[in-house]
Amino acid sequence: MEHRRAPLAHRVRYWFDTTLARGVTALIGWLAAACLAVVVPVSAALVWTDGGAPASLLGKLGAVWRHTGETLRLGGTVGPPLRVLLSVLLALVALFYVSTLVGLVTAALQQRLAALRLGRSTVLESGHAVVLGWSEQVYTVVSELVAANANQRRAAVAVLADRDKTQMEEALRTHVGATGRTRLVCRSGPTTDPVVLARMSPGTATAILVLPREEPSGDAEVVKTLLALEAAGAAGGGGPSGACVVAAVRDARHRLAASLAAGPRGRVLETDDITARLVVQSARQPGLWLVHRELLDFAGDEFYTVAEPALTGRTFGDAVRAYRTSCAVGLLRDGGALVLNPPAHTVVTARDRLLVIAHDDDTAVPDDRPPPADEALILPGPPSADRPERILLLGWNRRAALMADLLGRYVPPGSVLDVVADGGGATADAVRRAATAAGPGLSVTFRPGDTTCPATVRGLDAPSYDSVIVLASGADPDQGYGGPDDRTLTTLLLLREAERASGRELSVVTEMTDDRNRVLAPVRAGADCIVSGKLIGLLMAQISQNPHLADVFRELFSPEGQEVHLRPAGAYVRPGSETAFATAVESALRRGECAIGYREHTRSAVGPDYGIRINPDKTRVRRWSADDRIIVIAQS
Repeated sequence: MEHRRAPLAHRVRYWFDTTLARGVTALIGWLAAACLAVVVPVSAALVWTDGGAPASLLGKLGAVWRHTGETLRLGGTVGPPLRVLLSVLLALVALFYVSTLVGLVTAALQQRLAALRLGRSTVLESGHAVVLGWSEQVYTVVSELVAANANQRRAAVAVLADRDKTQMEEALRTHVGATGRTRLVCRSGPTTDPVVLARMSPGTATAILVLPREEPSGDAEVVKTLLALEAAGAAGGGGPSGACVVAAVRDARHRLAASLAAGPRGRVLETDDITARLVVQSARQPGLWLVHRELLDFAGDEFYTVAEPALTGRTFGDAVRAYRTSCAVGLLRDGGALVLNPPAHTVVTARDRLLVIAHDDDTAVPDDRPPPADEALILPGPPSADRPERILLLGWNRRAALMADLLGRYVPPGSVLDVVADGGGATADAVRRAATAAGPGLSVTFRPGDTTCPATVRGLDAPSYDSVIVLASGADPDQGYGGPDDRTLTTLLLLREAERASGRELSVVTEMTDDRNRVLAPVRAGADCIVSGKLIGLLMAQISQNPHLADVFRELFSPEGQEVHLRPAGAYVRPGSETAFATAVESALRRGECAIGYREHTRSAVGPDYGIRINPDKTRVRRWSADDRIIVIAQS
């Protein structure tokens, strides 16, 4: 078979590529040839166009050589051939020395920059916060730590994760934005290596936060990280001698191990349990997530513990009445025991600290004249008894069984939980086990169905339920869903269509995994949309600044203890009356409750606060509607 000869251009390109493949020598030769191909013709043109150039050809060639030598730093010496060769030799030696020096300096700088890019250097900080690991909580945690440090002259947050340093810095800049006086320091490396942990200077840190990864092995990695922190201290590597250690695990099976590894100063959160509790509470009390978000966000009012000698020897009820711009809600007793919403007759001792909700710890100052309450407008009757509830649960995930169990303890007897989810027999078996665990007071039924299918949602009569819970369930790639939130958004769109068709308002609580999808959720403004990662991030940031708050939030999310309620304002003050918030505070106090704010019904769909007013001025007078809500801390 006759082969056609390749075109000349292709053969030249192949020959050129082959010579370059021979290595550095060929590359230097081509570089020299390319330089001479430009420098010699240009030098000749300069000489031949110069009116003062030598007349003879030999003189002109000598001038061309001088131009070429000066341009290429070859000396340009003329005269006998030996003299020219020696000058070229010296120029080449000088060129080789300078080039080698430049190469060594450049290589050293590149190595140094590469080391800095890898983030392997030691963090020389004191009083800083250390964040270990990278997960969906990292942006919330860093943002809240930056907000907490807003009044500090010099603060730093150091992040260690097994990721590229520049990628972490870019991601934090994008999601967190300006950090003010707080410096962000990122380092790369495994969080389970004590040697690497020592580079973060945990011994001089005030707080260490260990984030869980959303993977099956994430909890085990948290435990190993906590053990590595202890090993770093035992080996003299700068372990967390006085820092508050806050960690989070997903599964209850790893909580005890993580608590033991964290030590006596450690606080371990169980993310699935906390998320399930808040979803259930919000389903029964719309707007509850907004209240907790306000309490957990450093930008608003939050919990503080303060010492107040002026209230020593007085009762807790007197302390509640004494503050105009703060709310006393508990006592930190001598010995560290925290009592939330103690009886009003409890005496405050000299060693007690008050737990207050305030804009800042230095604003919690009692008034000489307590805000007066209008006795004529206080209603003595207790809130109406709860009736059985009907709740619709759309979707099923690993937290759904916890929610069913909690509903069995929260809701009145005779309540119903209808579950609609796909997943086949495995989901049906899980629902049956959850129904058994929930107890006889809650009837749990299961209906298989795809909650992203319009026919399924239309056949549910969702507006007839007291509340609807939409869970972030597994994705289905065959149907074009890339993540759990994709299915959730589709389900919410179908629920909105059902709401519009019926003309009745739906009370929907949505669980999501990505905070970026929250703003896309097609739900009524002000509805509860709980992002588990953001919730846990807010909790970890708060506890890292005040470890006693771990006990506060543990009780607030427990069905057996004190918790936050949104109750009808008409049960506390006379509807239609104009009176100060102090009247509602006094009315709640007489029922053994602490009023911490209210929700204005007419603004419940208006952002950014959606009518939520936490810790309002107790002297502020407003007209109270029967549809308003008083926010109280009371027994479950």
